[in-house]
Amino acid sequence: MPKTPIDFRLYLISDSKLCVHSSLSQVVDESVRAGVRAFQIREKHLSGHDLFDLVQRIRRISDKGPAKLIINDRVDLAAILDVAGVQLTQKSLPAAKARTILGEQRLVGVSTHSLAEAQEAEREGADFLLLGPVFDTPAKREFGPPQGLEKLQHVCAEVRIPVFAVGGITPHRTSKCLQAGAHGVAVISAIMTSRDIAGTIQRFRAVLPSL
Repeated sequence: MPKTPIDFRLYLISDSKLCVHSSLSQVVDESVRAGVRAFQIREKHLSGHDLFDLVQRIRRISDKGPAKLIINDRVDLAAILDVAGVQLTQKSLPAAKARTILGEQRLVGVSTHSLAEAQEAEREGADFLLLGPVFDTPAKREFGPPQGLEKLQHVCAEVRIPVFAVGGITPHRTSKCLQAGAHGVAVISAIMTSRDIAGTIQRFRAVLPSL
């Protein structure tokens, strides 16, 4: 079986607390219909039982796209539910350990905040990286001050695997991230809070290269 490709440039990350205009399921459904091909479930407040149920519901939607479904942190659920992959944090299992559990076909992404963390994740066998926050955003302030485009450019130049910029990403800022060497962008609030999800996604897709 061939390895799951990273055939996406727009990586949507969930935050149900930001879904003030529609439910998370509706956001995912509209996003998949609008062309989103990778979606991360990141609902840290949910119990394992509730997260299990949510992943099952979202997978029925994402499979229609089809869109790759990735679970934040929970390597066990990624394996049990046979989703496309897992997104690890700096407090998660090391990428190499996650790979042992998930096998070579599933994706292992790692969220990073520095060049040292990015290089370590690459050595551990990560398939792709998130670097951020690139810009200031309330959702990412717990991870420190913005990294900025210069740091993004430096990290992209020093690693060989795809890097997705995250944190305060808008369609306008997406172009700047691509110019800095990012493979794509990871988006939370710009889509989760949108009243026009399809229109917002179209604005992102308009500035992102296709694969």
